[in-house]
Amino acid sequence: MSARPSLRISTPLNGLLAALGLAAVAALTTRNFGATARLSLEVVLGGLWLFYVLQLADTLAAWPTADRRALMPHLVIDMVAVVVPLAAFLFADPRDQSLYCGVWLLKPLRHSTFFRLLGRVVARAAPNLVGVTSLFGIVLFGASLVAYLIERDIQPDKFGSIPQAMWWAVVTLSTTGYGDEIPQTLAGRVLAGLVMMSGIGIFALWAGILATGFFEEVRRQDFVRNWQLVAAVPLFEKLGSAAFVEIVRALRPRAVPAGSIICRKGEPGDQMYFIVEGRVTIATPSPTPVELGPGSFFGEMALISGEPRSATVTAATEVSLLSLYSEDFQMLSSSNPEIAEVIRRTAETRRGRPPEA
Repeated sequence: MSARPSLRISTPLNGLLAALGLAAVAALTTRNFGATARLSLEVVLGGLWLFYVLQLADTLAAWPTADRRALMPHLVIDMVAVVVPLAAFLFADPRDQSLYCGVWLLKPLRHSTFFRLLGRVVARAAPNLVGVTSLFGIVLFGASLVAYLIERDIQPDKFGSIPQAMWWAVVTLSTTGYGDEIPQTLAGRVLAGLVMMSGIGIFALWAGILATGFFEEVRRQDFVRNWQLVAAVPLFEKLGSAAFVEIVRALRPRAVPAGSIICRKGEPGDQMYFIVEGRVTIATPSPTPVELGPGSFFGEMALISGEPRSATVTAATEVSLLSLYSEDFQMLSSSNPEIAEVIRRTAETRRGRPPEA
């Protein structure tokens, strides 16, 4: 057991503690609490600060032997979470001391993979994002210039300069439309309509670039994970690189908890399974059930014969599976007949008749 208590705190609980601290910070800014309640909230903040001191100590203790590049974000966040509130307690106005605990907003980022994913997406899409941002700047300045020329004599207090008109352009491009600055001329209103439509298009481009980037990054991660799982199945060891890539794209990973039923006897079957890790139990007419482990496969009979499932399969332990759907099985059979033949022979053996030559 670890001697460092912070290691036994789960990631969700760590985020919950940060949320508790931020709620206490917000509550202390109201005037509805008496002295006792405020003292209780300050005690909560103090307790959380001590917990973050332990986390910082844990990170520092792991520093000599850990991957320092991976640990650096943790160390920075842990130090900020401890040092900033401490400095505020020592030097800040007493009314504002608790506000500096707002840096605990960073704590949920400590274990987050989303922001690393976002960073990779932005880095890969940077040229396109810069291009759309440049387009936004061009439309923004152009709209401000034209609005200034059209409206400056009618509304000099709102469109008397390009910087003043630029506020209207920003609001209109974002289609927020506060209504504090409205063109009075027909030309100005036509311009406003064009700017709003341009804003919709520009924001759609930004969203589309990021959405595509997220999709490609997640697909890339899934491909790498599937590659590692498929490589663990002996049946696919002799595949060529092209066929291996094809099967990686066809197979879908699935994790099954121990004791769960994977498929039931009599149900229609549209997929077969390859076991990567763990063991499954197949209920058979014999008193002793059949048990399969890593590298084995099951469920192939339903794909070959089209008949309902012939047995119920249960996860004896937590199981990592790769599933192959019927349409992908047909594709695999045509492109890699040797693998299809191994699966067919195994199915015939399990049916109790000798494999056909």
